[in-house]
Amino acid sequence: MWQFGRFFMTASFVLPALIGVILSSVTTSVRADDWPQFLGPDRNGISQETGLIDEWPAGGPKELWRVKGGVGMSGVAVQGDTASTLIQTDGQQRVLALNAKTGQTKWSVPVATAYANGQGDGPRGTPAIVGGVVFVFTGDGTLARLKLSDGTIEWSHNVLKRHGGRVADYGMACSPLVVGDTVVVTAGATNGTVVACDSKTGEPRWTSGKGEAAGYSSPAVLTISGWTQIVAFKGASVSGIDLKSGDPLWRYPYSTDYDCNIATPVLVGGNVLISAGENHGSTLLKIGSKGQNFNVEKVWESTGGGSVLRSEWQTAIQLGDYLYAFDNVGSAGPVTHLVCIEAATGKPVWSKTRFGKGNMIAADGKLFATTMKGELVIIKATPDGYEEIGRREVIGTTRQAPALASGRLYLRDGAEIVCLDVRRK
Repeated sequence: MWQFGRFFMTASFVLPALIGVILSSVTTSVRADDWPQFLGPDRNGISQETGLIDEWPAGGPKELWRVKGGVGMSGVAVQGDTASTLIQTDGQQRVLALNAKTGQTKWSVPVATAYANGQGDGPRGTPAIVGGVVFVFTGDGTLARLKLSDGTIEWSHNVLKRHGGRVADYGMACSPLVVGDTVVVTAGATNGTVVACDSKTGEPRWTSGKGEAAGYSSPAVLTISGWTQIVAFKGASVSGIDLKSGDPLWRYPYSTDYDCNIATPVLVGGNVLISAGENHGSTLLKIGSKGQNFNVEKVWESTGGGSVLRSEWQTAIQLGDYLYAFDNVGSAGPVTHLVCIEAATGKPVWSKTRFGKGNMIAADGKLFATTMKGELVIIKATPDGYEEIGRREVIGTTRQAPALASGRLYLRDGAEIVCLDVRRK
């Protein structure tokens, strides 16, 4: 058991009424059929939409539109009639806003100069749309707030320059997390591993941790043992952080070669699942609290070359009692399996061997996956075995997971953005 010391939160911060206010502010103006941030409405890769296709149409799902985009690994966020992503073109990292139904460009605004990296150029983080504003975090560490209506930049600053530090080896990959009136990113800066800014002004609110590499994961808001907190998976550890003050609540070491902790932490039966590639593996953590102390225990662990789950850049999805995920074999190796495992125990259920590297989301009892070959693959989410509904090559090489809003599936690569109709006819 890992034991960790005190945090300094007053009791008023944990009153249920205040927690309700915080959570309601996170979801303000988010409709059930929006995809307003990285990994969707609840930041877990799951949409509550229903009425989606059960059979593969002749030729695949209907293409509604296809438009030119730009270089980058940013996903698509959707709120109402606006879809937004980050692209790199003409020597600039730009925020692009499209009409979600037609693909017509609403606006395109530069927020930073071009970012180059041997593992892929351009921005990595997915925008977060809250109400009438969009927040972005670029490959070089620029955090900005823009009006969703016309792209006006309301504030912008480079987090690394403000707090000291350098760009991560493979670029800044965190997608902004908006919590009430703060916006949070994992920065890995000298004076702040995790940084929170006032969402209206951009001014610093708090920092948490110092001197730890950022890694490439995006933080999430999780309620653990009755405490609603930010959980951040950094280059060498995962930790819980107080929403208001940034005070550390608990920490669990988790070192990976090249600081490649990338997947977002997810709740599994009230426990926290972390997983990493580079042949590392997965661990399910039980976080308990007694008064003002937290303790961390391993529920199950599967690490090393024989691990059942090594998430390279994909976040595992829990549906019912099972986890569906990509298991990447070796140190950034080319072999990747699609797996189903028991969430509570880590016991393997089935594996589609050599499925290929990709990413996915879930909705309506199905997995919507993309592969690095540019294929869209739709799979039934069932523990009974791998059952593919259909597949078709749609785009070029991609690492982004799809986005789903109002029955429309949004995909992108380093050149184009595509919208497909996946509604059941």
